[in-house]
Amino acid sequence: MKTSFGERLFACLVLPGFVALIMPLVLFDMYWGHELWGDFAPAWPGGAYAFAGTVGALVPVVFCAWVAPLTRMNRKRSRGRSLAWVAASLPGLGACYLVAGVIATTARPKRRRNWDADCYSQGGPCWVHVHYPWLWAVGLVATLVAAALLIILLVRLSRGATPTPPSTSGPAAAPTPRSPTGIAGRRPPA
Repeated sequence: MKTSFGERLFACLVLPGFVALIMPLVLFDMYWGHELWGDFAPAWPGGAYAFAGTVGALVPVVFCAWVAPLTRMNRKRSRGRSLAWVAASLPGLGACYLVAGVIATTARPKRRRNWDADCYSQGGPCWVHVHYPWLWAVGLVATLVAAALLIILLVRLSRGATPTPPSTSGPAAAPTPRSPTGIAGRRPPA
C-alpha cells in the first residue's frame, strides 16, 4: 500500500503539532500560574472567587469568538475568504488558550505523592484548593450562566433577522383597480 507525500507529511507533523498546541499551556503554568492565583486573583475586585467567576464567564465568550468566524467559511465558494475567516478566528483561539491556561493552573496532580512543596506554595494548585475550596463551583456556575445568556442572545438575534409572515387576522384589503369586486379574477361560487 503506497502512501502519498501529503499523508506522510501529515503523519510527521502530528507529534510536533500536538507539542506546539500543548506548550503554551505548560509555559503558562510554569511562569505565571503561582503569581496569578497567589497575587493577582486575591487582589481582584471581589477576591479570588470573583476572579474565578470572571474566568468562568469568559469560557463561552472566547469559545464563541473562536468558532463564530469559522462558521462563516465556505471553501467551495471562495478559498481566499475562507482563509480570511480562519485568520479572523485566531485571536479567539489565542484567548481560548489564555483562559484554558488560567484554568489549568488550578489543576492538582492526580497522585497525592506528587503534591510537593511547590504544590502547596502560595499560588500553587494545592494552595488554591485549600484557600478557595469552592473555586471550581463558582467557575462552573459562571460558565453555565454565561453560556445560557449567550444562547438567549443568539436566539433573539436570529429571530430578529427572519422576516415575520404577514398577519392573516387583519382587515381584508380594499379592492384593486383591476379587480373591482375584490375577487381578483376568481369566479364567484355558483
